[in-house]
Amino acid sequence: LQLVESGGGLVQSGGSLTLSCAASGNTLDDYAIGWFRQSPGKEREIMSCISSSSRSTNYADSVKGRFTIARDNAKNTFFLQMNSLKPEPTGVYYCVGEYLGGCTRKITLASFDYWGQGTQVTVSS
Repeated sequence: LQLVESGGGLVQSGGSLTLSCAASGNTLDDYAIGWFRQSPGKEREIMSCISSSSRSTNYADSVKGRFTIARDNAKNTFFLQMNSLKPEPTGVYYCVGEYLGGCTRKITLASFDYWGQGTQVTVSS
């Protein structure tokens, strides 16, 4: 499975941005998918994920109510809609995937075998 992110950029605080992750090499139907963020000087942390069955969806407390994860299996793509952006989430966002994987609030990057190259999101104050 290959993953390619797009949609990052510079946005003002309070604005919105939608990240996309296009998959190739396999279909996403049986994959858990998610988004991690790596801010300067910090480890990658989970922002959101959906389990392979799509029965479980989770968000980090810091983004709950402002971010929405969605998958479009027909287009083999998934998204992260980010609203009411704050300067703190500035960093590189990575999309990830794991075959028949789960999704919990404490899930770590080690639980995913596939990830993209990352896309930079910068929120100006």
